[in-house]
Parts: sequence; structure tokens; C-alpha cells
Amino acid sequence: MSEAAYAPPSAEPAAHPIAEFRGVSKRFGEVLAADDLNLSIRTGEFLSFLGPSGCGKTTALRMLAGFESPTSGEVFLDGEVVNDLAPYRRPVNMVFQHYALFPHLTVAQNIGYGLRQRRPKPPRDEIARKVRAALEIVRLEGFENRRIWEMSGGQQQRVALARAIVNEPKLLLLDEPMAALDRKLRKEMQIELQNIQRRLGITFILVTHDQEEALSMSDRICIMRDGRIVQTGTPRELYDQPRNRYVAGFVGTSNFFDGVVERADAYRARVTLGCGIALEGRVLAPVAAGQAVSVSVRPEQIRLARTATGGETGWEVTILNRIFLGEHTEYLVKHDGLGEFMVLTPRQAELSDGPFNAGERLTASWEATSALVLDNDQAPQAN
Repeated sequence: MSEAAYAPPSAEPAAHPIAEFRGVSKRFGEVLAADDLNLSIRTGEFLSFLGPSGCGKTTALRMLAGFESPTSGEVFLDGEVVNDLAPYRRPVNMVFQHYALFPHLTVAQNIGYGLRQRRPKPPRDEIARKVRAALEIVRLEGFENRRIWEMSGGQQQRVALARAIVNEPKLLLLDEPMAALDRKLRKEMQIELQNIQRRLGITFILVTHDQEEALSMSDRICIMRDGRIVQTGTPRELYDQPRNRYVAGFVGTSNFFDGVVERADAYRARVTLGCGIALEGRVLAPVAAGQAVSVSVRPEQIRLARTATGGETGWEVTILNRIFLGEHTEYLVKHDGLGEFMVLTPRQAELSDGPFNAGERLTASWEATSALVLDNDQAPQAN
């Protein structure tokens, strides 16, 4: 489509957030659904709220949309406090998990519904032009007269997205919009959403419990637990520099070995496990001797070999289970002291030695710099 067919929101200074939570809490009776949220959302970014069910992520989204009002604190949109501003007066649109499309209307009528509710109502030709532009953005040209029940799940999601962007919001809220799609279609739509977001320059905020979805799509991710923000950062920051065991376990997959700090400096710590084995790892935040911690090692950082690797500490393990996943193989292994842990081996690495088999005894090893010593108190912390 031409640049004139759709006008994205005007660019704003990078220092000016499009939305903010300042000390925001929300109670439903005795339940504290959101607890002292403080967050600035940047103009034009793709941000995801990630966490398990009941962590407060949807409550945060609904307070931005105006469907819920904070019990305390302030919600800002475009520099203005909007605690009591009705949803229809906010520069925000929302795509719901189940799309909420009207089955008795055509695709074009669904997309143009919001435009027809405006007062004064835009001219008919302007509505038609904007609907055509939205259809082109979501690649549904020619579907104007289709009924919703004639569309696939992925096509219905595109219609819901077109209905949201046709109103040219400054903020687009996505409430687990891909939960009903199969894995292949979900991946395709993840790429499509990223492309649309970059093309339009609209700030996207996604709520999801799917870590892969958040990691693959987001500029930043806000990890939540028990109504609080635990850590906010880029996907790489959260994966490589988790604040505690909770974040390391929720973003990606990790093996944890619990123990007590024997000694530590600003860069490294030695941890004694309950079985008596001592492990070393990097520290991302200060730890002290006697502190209970977890040593975190990502499965892809561990190497398996039929002979010990020089220069690294090796652990003799037994293969319990092997799952071939195409580009890599997942092994569950067991060590007499360390217990069971996971190893991911790239397919390329198996070409020389061949695949390992269940029951085989091997050497597992990793570099000390690949292990992280993390606070294992998983209680949420202030952002």
C-alpha cells in the first residue's frame, strides 16, 4: 500500500513514554492483583508482559485499556493521567484472545465497526478507504465480503488485528491473541505481527504466558509474578542476566543445583551443594558466604562426550532419555550427586560421535563461566 493510505501516529521524542505505571496497585476485594507497578513503556516499542496465570499481566493490560481502574497509583497515557478516562476516549485499541468478531457481519463491516461508531461519523468513502488500507496491511485484500464463519483461525485473527489498527491507535493491546492457533500458524503470525508493528510504528503491548512467543517478538519483556514486576529487559538480557532463579526458570530452560555459598568475590562464587559437590559460577549480583543460592546452567551450555574434555571439570552421567527434535537432541541425564539434568546437543555436534543412547555412560562438562550463581529466593523484587 502507499504511504498515504495509512498514516501511523506521529513520531514522539524517545524520552517521552507513551504509557506509564506509577505506583499502581489494583485490588479485587482481598485479592491484590497488581502490586506497586512502576513501568515506562516507550513509544514505538513491542513490549510483552510475561508470566504464569494469575500473575497480574492481564490486569495491567486492562488498566491501560480502561476496563479496570487502579486502586492506587496513576496510569499515564501520552503524558496524561487516565485513571478515570473511559476506554473509548483513550488512544488505545485491544485485540482479545477470542477476537470478539461479529459473525453476522462481513469482514469489511467488522473492520469498519469502530469507525462507524465515531461521532461525527466519517464519510462512507473514507471508512471504505481505511478498511481497504487495513486489509492490505494484514494481507486480506479481496476478503471484504466474506463472513467470519467462512474464515480460518489465522484469518480471523488478521481481521481482529485490522479492526484494531484501522482506528490508528497510539497503543495496541494484545491479550494472548494467538492462544487458539496451532504451532505452525502461531509462528507465522508472530512474524506477521512484528512486521506490522515495525511498519506502522504503533506501540504494541502483548500479554502472554508463552515464553517462546515473548522472546521471539519483543523489544522488551516485563516478567511478572504475584502481581509484581520481577524484572524488565530485552530478551537477551533476561536470558543471559536473570535477576534470580525465578526469572532464569521462566525465560528459557535451565538446570538448577541448589547449595550454599562457600566463598565469593565480585565476579565468581564457589557453591557447596547438599551432596558435598562444589560448583563454581559467575555472579550477577553480590552474594555472601553462607547464603542459599542456585547454580544455573543452561542445557545448551553442557557438552556430552564419550571421553573427558580437557580443561573442564567432567561429571560421569548416565543417559536416561533421548528425544530427537530435528535441529537438536534433548537428553535427560543423571549424576549420582548432581541428580537429573537436561542437555541440548546440536545436530552438528553429533555428526562426529554419532547420537548417544539411553543407558550409555558419558562425560558431561561445562565451563565455569557458563554457570550463574543466583539468589534462589524466588520472591518478587521491585523493578
